[in-house]
Amino acid sequence: MSVDLLRLRGLSLTYASGTRALDKVDLDVRDGEFLTLLGPSGCGKSTILRLVAGLLEPTGGTVERVRPATRGDTGFVFQEPTLMPWARIIDNVRLPLDLAGVPRAEAQDRAEDGLSRVGLGDFLQAFPAELSGGMKMRAALARALVTGPRLLLLDEPFAALDEITRLKLNDDLLALWERERFTTIFVTHSVFESVYLSGRIAIMGPRPGRVVDEVVVDLPWPRDLSVRTGAAYGALCRDVSDRLHRAMGVMP
Repeated sequence: MSVDLLRLRGLSLTYASGTRALDKVDLDVRDGEFLTLLGPSGCGKSTILRLVAGLLEPTGGTVERVRPATRGDTGFVFQEPTLMPWARIIDNVRLPLDLAGVPRAEAQDRAEDGLSRVGLGDFLQAFPAELSGGMKMRAALARALVTGPRLLLLDEPFAALDEITRLKLNDDLLALWERERFTTIFVTHSVFESVYLSGRIAIMGPRPGRVVDEVVVDLPWPRDLSVRTGAAYGALCRDVSDRLHRAMGVMP
């Protein structure tokens, strides 16, 4: 039986301007699952990630971590890679370990291993400007995973990439998740991406955001081209698309 890692209860956020970003979000996140938040732009998906990460404080409700969080227990990949342009890729990836006081030799080994896992083992000494958009995002993913987090938060990390690169990174991310089983909360507004990646999809309505529907994605693991081109995948995409359109019609 799955065990919850996070419980969001009545989670709300109203900005000082009076804008209500979230309104009483209730959501359980299970240990080791791949959960996607799907919804229209501006519905509060990214806000939920920031509240879970502790980058924002809610104005109502709670984020309960069932198991107490420890330093480095949460990794975050933003929409942009946010790499330091003056630092080599290995130094960018090693940064969280340096900040945590990990001995330099150990930190270096872990950073090199992390880059190898995302296919950048030959680019340790490169600068960000020398990498493609997809390679920069791989480096950002390696940096987020280098501390060995139990929880990985991804805020539309592949949205700006071309379709071929995006599909490849979808597969690479799933391979990492299947091997290491970190709990993943992935934000997207792509129905196709949400169905391919997820074990479960939480569909959000328009601002003020709240979860209005959930879909269990009953597709086989591992996911690959045969899954993506199969009839079951197409049917699920149509179902999720219909649910999303209904959710977008839900008004405050």
